[in-house]
Amino acid sequence: MSKKILILSGSPRRNGNSDTLCIEFMKGALEAGHEVEKINVAQKNIAGCRGCYFCARHNGKCVQNDDMAEVLEKMIEADVLVLASPVYFYSISAQLKAVIDRTVARWLEIKDKDMYFIASMAEDDVAPAAPAIACFRGYMDCVEGAVEKGILIGTGLEEFGQVKETDFMRQAYEMGKNV
Repeated sequence: MSKKILILSGSPRRNGNSDTLCIEFMKGALEAGHEVEKINVAQKNIAGCRGCYFCARHNGKCVQNDDMAEVLEKMIEADVLVLASPVYFYSISAQLKAVIDRTVARWLEIKDKDMYFIASMAEDDVAPAAPAIACFRGYMDCVEGAVEKGILIGTGLEEFGQVKETDFMRQAYEMGKNV
């Protein structure tokens, strides 16, 4: 059965290591017959949540008029969400965190999602990625009916594009193909 997959790439660098892993995931998922869209959230105009709860009083409409309404609608419609980010100081990128925080406007409508997590980092040990993965899982815990389906942590990726010379590419492709 074909699924609607939304990949939220939190890399501020287009074709950076985590973004490249998203592209490989997408190739595998497309080959498997799924409908896939990848959004580079850093290329969108998405401000951080103001915590004003205007959305709570206005049927989920945010006081900020930016690209988040479009992204949020796609998150609600997707069967599968892929959250991807480079690991920055043990956490996810600010751009992806802003998206996660802004889902508060309609968070109860985001439900029953298969979720995949992709992270890339310079460190060789996966342990420093734990807080970033915990951030992804924390969000997943707020999504009713969400199920964690896979995690890929690309380690030892200090240089731009370095991931292309690793087995992480195959792993991302296979993860997408096996959705």
